[in-house]
Amino acid sequence: MAQLAPLAQPIGVFDDYFARQTEVIVLREKVMSLTGDSFEIKMQNGHPLFRVEGKVLSISGRKTLTDMSGRKLFDIVKEHLHIHTTFAVEDASGRKIMTVKSGFALLGSKATATFTTPRTGQQEVLKMKGNWFDSAADIVDERIGAVVGRIDRKLLSGRDLLFGQQTYALTVAPNVDMALMVALCICMDEKNNEGGGGLLG
Repeated sequence: MAQLAPLAQPIGVFDDYFARQTEVIVLREKVMSLTGDSFEIKMQNGHPLFRVEGKVLSISGRKTLTDMSGRKLFDIVKEHLHIHTTFAVEDASGRKIMTVKSGFALLGSKATATFTTPRTGQQEVLKMKGNWFDSAADIVDERIGAVVGRIDRKLLSGRDLLFGQQTYALTVAPNVDMALMVALCICMDEKNNEGGGGLLG
């Protein structure tokens, strides 16, 4: 596992989920989920971390992330009436806490996530830059130029191909909010599922 440098100042919203060391999180789409696009989210050692459930007949493609006790942390909602694909991350009270907006890149694809870290009041801008086939992406904190996360799509097994399942390995730097990094990974998956040909592109 490649180690990522710790950030001097924590960035994120959910204090309980700041990584204390470089962490690898595995996101796996559930096979034939009746609720829509859903994920099992575990630490690399197999310890369950979050659940994500999609709503089947939702125009916004709403996905709800809960912790393992069932406490809702946020919803991911696709916003319409934007030129570029845009997702909003809304906390349990419906307040928007992060926006993820697509962009264009000649030899890949990119997205920008913006949010404010409550503990510092600092506005954060994270850029997600992927390769042409969207099998990998680096998440970079624009303010300090540091890689805060890395998304790798795992090699597909025959079962994954048969059911159209995706599995992602998400590496998160120390002092970075793992829950928000999971939200970015799910936004990437949503955009790829649209057949938009690009990582949030």
